[in-house]
Amino acid sequence: MRRLAERTPAHRDRTVDLLRAIAITAVVVGHWLVVHVSYDGGPRGGSVLELVPWTRPLTWLFQVMPVFFLVGGYANAASLAAHRATGGDATCWTLRRTDRLIRPTTVLLAVLAASALAAQALGADPGLIGIAVWVAGIPLWFLVAYVAVVALTPLMHALHRRYGLAVPIVLTVLVGLGDAARLVLRAPALGDGNFLLAWLAVHQLGFAWQDGRLPARPRAGLPLAFSGLVALVGLTVVGPYPISMVGIPGEGIQNTSPPTLALLALAATQTGLALSLHGPAGRWLRRPRPWTVVVTVNSVVMTLFLWHMTAVVLGALALYPTGLLPAPPPGTPAWLLLRLPWLAALALILGVLVMVFGPVERRAGPRPGPGATAGATAGVLTVLGLAGVVAGLLTLAVTGPRGHALSGLPIVALIGYFAGAGTLRLIRWRYRSSGAA
Repeated sequence: MRRLAERTPAHRDRTVDLLRAIAITAVVVGHWLVVHVSYDGGPRGGSVLELVPWTRPLTWLFQVMPVFFLVGGYANAASLAAHRATGGDATCWTLRRTDRLIRPTTVLLAVLAASALAAQALGADPGLIGIAVWVAGIPLWFLVAYVAVVALTPLMHALHRRYGLAVPIVLTVLVGLGDAARLVLRAPALGDGNFLLAWLAVHQLGFAWQDGRLPARPRAGLPLAFSGLVALVGLTVVGPYPISMVGIPGEGIQNTSPPTLALLALAATQTGLALSLHGPAGRWLRRPRPWTVVVTVNSVVMTLFLWHMTAVVLGALALYPTGLLPAPPPGTPAWLLLRLPWLAALALILGVLVMVFGPVERRAGPRPGPGATAGATAGVLTVLGLAGVVAGLLTLAVTGPRGHALSGLPIVALIGYFAGAGTLRLIRWRYRSSGAA
């Protein structure tokens, strides 16, 4: 990893990589902290946010998926611009950009399906299998939105070049209308578009950062951060939105399912802070040691994200039925103290999973080279392949722990996903560059 860090291009914005690493690390730790496990004749699980209300404001610190979409917008804009500058088209860029997302996801789903079948063959409780697969698949929620956002990048970047910051403003207004439909009209289905619209809005801010319409300096960042924080307090403390930036079972309105104006206010706050701290962070990352750590995390960032809830399943099964870790009532001093060995155990398990599956992400598969172009047929097949992937992931994400048909996984969703992923793989192979491995 040290040699990889030393080969970093001089023009690369290292702060973007730092923010991506921080975002994924915070998501992983936040998910681990929010899980409460007990054992009473069988594993039982719950949300700490539901059981310990004072933890809900802490989600303002750990809900950093907006940062991931922000830096995704920056990186995707830079990558697309470079690809077009060498004569490449949108189809080949999309094939290149989605490769690193889909390959490790395909491995995760294959392993989950095989593990579920094996557990069923060994006589495990089907209900427990369904819950385990559902928990391990929680990361698919955000992956659905991110794959869709990446696929829409060529179109949305074209809108950005023409209309600039007006695009995220319009998207924010649409999110507000979706919220109004849920809060005022009591028509939740009318707000489901926010699952995509909100993340597109944050992604567009990354475009604006990349081309300088949002300058990376305190004079631009601090007013944005302050305005976002004021709006966040007003919308949650005074307004109708809940304090928690992570969904709580049973809540009528949640800030992530689908995303709300309150979550966009948090995104604005985080964007402003990222812009304000860009200079100091960049200077700190000139040091070899912190930059090497950032490069190491980014080299397996998808693996960390995809497998961190599998680590929860394995940790819960290893620590609680065996009595290795007690389960005192949530919120008590003993429970708080035991969060440390819980995190340490999950970090160890995830480390092993990264050692096993990290190489899948690090090795680039066959894909078009920079500047490659493809015909109309490849474009149509790419759209169909991405549709199969997104539809399959969405079905897997929304299917509850007891709604699965194949040992914890819905058959139709698996067929759709693998058909789409296979189609994209074949197109990448057809237009692969000579240097692709």
